Amino acid sequence: MHRKIIYIINPIAGTQKKINIEALIREQTAKQHILFDIVYTNPLGDYEYLVEKISTEKFTDIVGVGGDGTFNHIVSSLKHLPVQFGILPCGSGNSLAFAAGIPKKINTALKIIFDGYASYIDGFSINNQFSCVLTGLGFDAQIAHNFSTKSKRGLLTYIHQSVLHFFKAKPYLFKVQIDGFSFFTDAFFISIANSNQFGNQFTIAPKASLSDGLLDIVIAQKMSKVRLPFAIMHQVKGYNKLQQFITNNVAKKNIIYFQTPTLTIHNTQLAPLHIDGEPHKTEKIFDIRVIKNCFKLIQPLI
Repeated sequence: MHRKIIYIINPIAGTQKKINIEALIREQTAKQHILFDIVYTNPLGDYEYLVEKISTEKFTDIVGVGGDGTFNHIVSSLKHLPVQFGILPCGSGNSLAFAAGIPKKINTALKIIFDGYASYIDGFSINNQFSCVLTGLGFDAQIAHNFSTKSKRGLLTYIHQSVLHFFKAKPYLFKVQIDGFSFFTDAFFISIANSNQFGNQFTIAPKASLSDGLLDIVIAQKMSKVRLPFAIMHQVKGYNKLQQFITNNVAKKNIIYFQTPTLTIHNTQLAPLHIDGEPHKTEKIFDIRVIKNCFKLIQPLI
């Protein structure tokens, strides 16, 4: 296939110097004798203006150079086009890239762009907003809100914000509806995951797949602050089995973990929201639905 790549670079994502990355992109893509162009992200995260350019100039690949938030905006705007998408992970978490086996080393990630294969993966919608990998309510969303205000990004800043917020974190009351069944929960956070990643190789949903048509739901219920880190690590290490049926005994569990293609969450106390690591305005009710085979992602050869 004759390929033509448009790279969309976020100059402020993560901590790496994008000048060096752009030079590497230009050098390595030219060596492959692949035509390409480079554009930059915009503060609104809207790339509809590129639709005509991509169509008329016959681009075949769109590669996001940034983090999960950058890639979310790119795919949300352009997923209706007959193209394949790639990632050069330069963000703070890089959840989707790591879930797909794409490393943070740019040379290796570029090799995957050139030599990998593209296959369909899922996405999902939350009140008609698009999410690639992970949406969260509660604790992790508050961290995302705090993190977004910091001039210095990266893992250390995220850890610092996590520790600071841990001591102030409180559970929120939610009503969760699935398959005609509903239950109430006081929870520190609810994660809706299409991938297994929180980010930075921190696995929150060990059974998650990018292409199984299901969302992995992880609910950290009200418990003592002493027990909370151990309960989360229990989940991260894969000790919690997926629950096939949600019953009325949910109050007895520290972590609720199940899969579903759709659910509704009543956010009764307006817990904060993040979508793919970026803070969003919260709402009272969230209708959440998987989008099966949403877009083609370039991944490593197995």
